[in-house]
Amino acid sequence: MTTELQGLRTVIYPVTDVAAAKSWWTKFLGKPPYFDQPFYVGFDVAGYELGILPSESSTDGALTYWGVESVAEATGAAVANGAVVHTPAAAVGDGIVTGTVRLPDGSIVGFITNPHFALPS
Repeated sequence: MTTELQGLRTVIYPVTDVAAAKSWWTKFLGKPPYFDQPFYVGFDVAGYELGILPSESSTDGALTYWGVESVAEATGAAVANGAVVHTPAAAVGDGIVTGTVRLPDGSIVGFITNPHFALPS
């Protein structure tokens, strides 16, 4: 079983202090987030998503999400090739579905289906 990656879509940084991270990224990027909720803060960076996710620990580092047609199918293909589910495929709102797997080497790979993704012209 294989799946086609459509390209990078999103990088999410798990952080223990959302306010501090939001302030840092706002200053660094020179603009406020387009989405700002206690459960997630999102910035548009040249058409790509830079997200801040509240977490009790940031030991896993940034989570990178590859665009796929079906998160469930991509997760299944990854598991068939030796990965284990890290975060099951789940709808996260507005038609967006995400999920992550942990590869045999311990790294985490994310998959995302986002019907709103479009690179700027």
